[in-house]
Amino acid sequence: MSEREKRTPEAPLGQPSAERTENLLDWLYALRDRQRQHQRNGAWIIKGKDVPWEDNDQGRMQWYLHPAIEGTAIRSMMFLRQEIAPASRSGSQRSPGGQILYVLKGRGYTMLDDDRHDWDAEDVINIPIRSEGVVVQHFNLDKEEPAVLIQAELNLADLLGLDRGSILEQVEKAPKG
Repeated sequence: MSEREKRTPEAPLGQPSAERTENLLDWLYALRDRQRQHQRNGAWIIKGKDVPWEDNDQGRMQWYLHPAIEGTAIRSMMFLRQEIAPASRSGSQRSPGGQILYVLKGRGYTMLDDDRHDWDAEDVINIPIRSEGVVVQHFNLDKEEPAVLIQAELNLADLLGLDRGSILEQVEKAPKG
């Protein structure tokens, strides 16, 4: 029986090393088997009512898909919902870009570096990919209702690193509460 056949889907794969007892092709097959098991057991529907809110340096968010969330069927995307309080703003963040945001509710504008881009409900905001990164911050112009943005991007954290050849850093924190 090969090492791959002995390994249970839950057993860690470990790092291939010079002292390994299996070949690297078997290691890949074991990884494939683990990924298949993860997909079979992962959640295909994520209920918004079950997703906790978090307050962080970017503001108030619900993470539906994230590299740290293990129980989902796919891990190739990051997906979140962000709420910006009336007459408030998100944090400011420099990122490599490549995010898509859908304005579910509200009206406001997004600053991309020093350029202002106004938006309303049902608009889509495309954050461009730039090798030097792009500084992004969202502002809610409504004085009574929160703005709600839905964001999606490829999960490239393990493939390219979070900087993705550019930079990811918090420039300014969102206001508290």
